[in-house]
Amino acid sequence: MAMPFHIPDEYFHGCLKSAQSLLELLGGLHADPIVARAGKAQEQALPLVQIQMRYWEEQMALWTALPAFGAAGGEGSTSARGGKGGDRRFHARAWHESPWHSLLMQNYLIHARLLADLVERVGCDDKDRNKLRFFTQQFIDAMSPANFAGTNPEAIGLALETSGESLRQGLANLLEDLGRGRIAITDETAFEVGRNVATSEGAVIFENGVMQLIQYAPQTGEVAARPLVIVPPCINKFYILDLQPENSFVRFACEQGYTVFLVSWCNDAQAMKDATWDDYVEQGVMKAIEVARAVAGADKVNTVGWCVGGTLLSSALALLRGRGDRSVASMTLLTTMLDFEEPGDLGAYVDEQMVQQREQTIGRGGIYPGRELGFVFQTLRANDLIWPYVVNNYLKGKSPAAFDLLYWNADGTNLPGPMYAWYLRNMYLENNLRTPGRLSMCGDPVDLGRIDMPSYVLATQEDHIVPWKSAYRTMQLVSGKSEFVLGASGHIAGVINPASRNKRSYWTGGKPGADADAWLAQATPTPGSWWTHWNDWLGRHAGKPVPARTQLGNSAYPPVEPAPGRYVKVRCD
Repeated sequence: MAMPFHIPDEYFHGCLKSAQSLLELLGGLHADPIVARAGKAQEQALPLVQIQMRYWEEQMALWTALPAFGAAGGEGSTSARGGKGGDRRFHARAWHESPWHSLLMQNYLIHARLLADLVERVGCDDKDRNKLRFFTQQFIDAMSPANFAGTNPEAIGLALETSGESLRQGLANLLEDLGRGRIAITDETAFEVGRNVATSEGAVIFENGVMQLIQYAPQTGEVAARPLVIVPPCINKFYILDLQPENSFVRFACEQGYTVFLVSWCNDAQAMKDATWDDYVEQGVMKAIEVARAVAGADKVNTVGWCVGGTLLSSALALLRGRGDRSVASMTLLTTMLDFEEPGDLGAYVDEQMVQQREQTIGRGGIYPGRELGFVFQTLRANDLIWPYVVNNYLKGKSPAAFDLLYWNADGTNLPGPMYAWYLRNMYLENNLRTPGRLSMCGDPVDLGRIDMPSYVLATQEDHIVPWKSAYRTMQLVSGKSEFVLGASGHIAGVINPASRNKRSYWTGGKPGADADAWLAQATPTPGSWWTHWNDWLGRHAGKPVPARTQLGNSAYPPVEPAPGRYVKVRCD
């Protein structure tokens, strides 16, 4: 039986394993809150006793304060657990004005802390603990009283005000989402690729079975002699880099006087079902560099890779350098991992059993559906990208607002099974890329140390996909002169931080070395966007100004169709 929402098997397996681990630990707790289960080692029993005692003390304080809840109209409820703090789920006055709902909220928070504390006492290694921590948090988030119609005072109040119309509309929204196989997180009718997102002027000048290459129209009379080739992640569509004119990285680069080429990955399930990692490297990244250089008539190109696009770019550049190819002047990596020792929350999904399952089912041909991949990324920020929409759409019967970033987030991409399975095993599971010569791609051994051109490595401080300290390890893997920059915010907002808005900040100038914390301790913060800092750095590798070409492509690579092209418009629905 198919799931109405496209939830990957590894999510269920992770939740079940975490539940089993917690139940085993709970079995070690005696009913008496100050006695540990017989046979437990003293060093484990004492922390468990402390956890028990704190839990019972919080419960006692909560129930002792119960008479005051009613007398204070619910205001007294905030004293036990600080329910009026930073948790957005419980900001509404209804949670604090109602004694019952205030009690419910705080009891939930106490139990959530108990489970989180117990996770830290499970006997396992760090990797298994991170997995347990992640999936336990999934359970904690799912069980919030805010997520259920019978325990959410806002939903109950709205249902009474509308005579049940909000619940009726919520059911209609649920049925609609079941039909599309995912939770609506934005008004998707408000946007269309090529109409009001991905609108920068340009043309597809080359295509093959793996990608289309877009060349964008110049925005200045003169351009740098060396063009810029951008390799976006294949797990998302490229137009996160070209959402609206005011927050478009593509447009910014064009306005700084660069000839910009960008890879648009193929998303057709049938066409891509047999594609491999090598295909992405050779027919994708290497081909894009070759075509861009030929069209621009340049001696070299500059390159940018984001996330897995950066992993692909680094792989390609290591191979090119190993073959004696010097056609790339610089490499910029945006929130990219090359060393997967600490892979962040995504690592919770990956173990030998999961990888073997993917290898057996789609590793020799098939597709990992974009809707499942999208759900995985939503779970990394469940209280931002899942549960608020469950509450808003189904319990309150409202429709999500139009937001270009969330439209892009919901516009998923399919991944070829062979490429995906290889990536999981060799990067997330075995971390092979960091070791020189351990991997071969396109028939040649890969050594990241051969990447000797200047590198600009950007990480973001709150990144839940590529932890910034993992991105920092790139500095020890490549051999060229490298500049490490740490931006504020997360994986998306930290990268898409337009210079014109002058928001957030970034850190530069720490002393190079193996210790990321030591680098940060010596780094200098600068308010505003890292885009301007990067532009100054890139200018040193851009070559002399030359007149901008009025025609896109050339005789060997004539325009195929206007940007953004066909490939990006293929949807996974």
